Amino acid sequence: MAADTVPAVETAARAASIREEFPILGIEAHGRRLAYLDNAATTQKPREVIDAIAGYYTTSNANVHRGVHLLSERATAAFEGARDDVAAYFGAAHRHEIIFTRNATEGINLVAQSWGGRHLAAGDEVLISAMEHHSNIVPWQLACERTGAVLKVVPIDDRGALDMEAFGRLLGPRTKIVAMTQLSNALGTVTPMAEIIRAAHDAGAVVLVDGAQAAYHLPVHVQALGADFYVATGHKLYGPTGIGVLYGREALLDAMPPYQGGGDMIASVTFEKSTWNTLPYKFEAGTPHIEGAVGLGAATRFIRRIGFDWIAAHEADLLAYATAAVSAVPGVRLVGTAPVKASIVSFVMDGVHPHDIGTVVDRMGVAIRTGHHCAQPVMARFGVPATARASLAMYNTREDIDQLVDALHDVRRVFA
Repeated sequence: MAADTVPAVETAARAASIREEFPILGIEAHGRRLAYLDNAATTQKPREVIDAIAGYYTTSNANVHRGVHLLSERATAAFEGARDDVAAYFGAAHRHEIIFTRNATEGINLVAQSWGGRHLAAGDEVLISAMEHHSNIVPWQLACERTGAVLKVVPIDDRGALDMEAFGRLLGPRTKIVAMTQLSNALGTVTPMAEIIRAAHDAGAVVLVDGAQAAYHLPVHVQALGADFYVATGHKLYGPTGIGVLYGREALLDAMPPYQGGGDMIASVTFEKSTWNTLPYKFEAGTPHIEGAVGLGAATRFIRRIGFDWIAAHEADLLAYATAAVSAVPGVRLVGTAPVKASIVSFVMDGVHPHDIGTVVDRMGVAIRTGHHCAQPVMARFGVPATARASLAMYNTREDIDQLVDALHDVRRVFA
């Protein structure tokens, strides 16, 4: 069923049912019903993810790959089974194109250091956007400092949309890699990633997509998208913290040197020379986050069970409802109103610091994020030190939005 054909009543009823699958959403916050609207920072975990992690520890806990005993065989099967789940979720051509990392940030650093160290040289250009998270800025700054490459930034307009004309002007023969977010964590802007990738490839550049925010709101098929690299983080995918994903095209990963050295990433070691293991293990030094991978695999199965058609319909309804309701609160101004958005409502309120907004609404049982959201250049672009950010997920309901709006009216009364 297409997203725009799912009846609103059916969507709301299912959201209420899905909410019950997340145990933490049943608790109270300061004696009130919890309205959790900080999903861009981390999502809550469904019972089946929690059960998968507990099941690993109670039936299979052992190290992977090297043991021949029963528990090691079970642990290895669970760990590698999770890789299969993740490869299917992202539409990878091969399971060995999926590298487990700590988070999306580590995935970007891996590419910046390993691919960048081999392919960037003085005068080359790295192209990012003005809406990037710090994790997609700082690694490229470091890579440019090491290699002499130059960092170029595509501006955004007053609504927070990417300036595609400027992108076309900045993209050129010296561009070696384009590294951009698919969904801005500070603004909610959805970038035209397929168009960006086509243009970059035509210019001879490779593309890294930061999918940390997008991967739990939008269906991602890396082959159809044409991404060369794609990073995501487990804790935003309804999975555990400390686990992330780097997808890379096989040919690119094969040609890249290891990011870290240690156990399991080697084929042989002598004091004179070491040789490297095959993909994906060349990039997975040391004991991996086994239970994290198991939990992430369960999370991808959970999301696929719910289905992106329904998720898209429900979250689109919530975003429209929240945008209208929050902007109607006296003194509130939205920051980030791009025509193509998802999941995020960022705002400021006249005469009230965002941290004060967050403190007051917390006492009303509402969890939002306040600050610069690891996107200080975005804050500078809009002339604010920080924003308050409500971010949505599949288990949120209009009741959560109403609770936030009531709390914002309380903020007005406190600071009137």
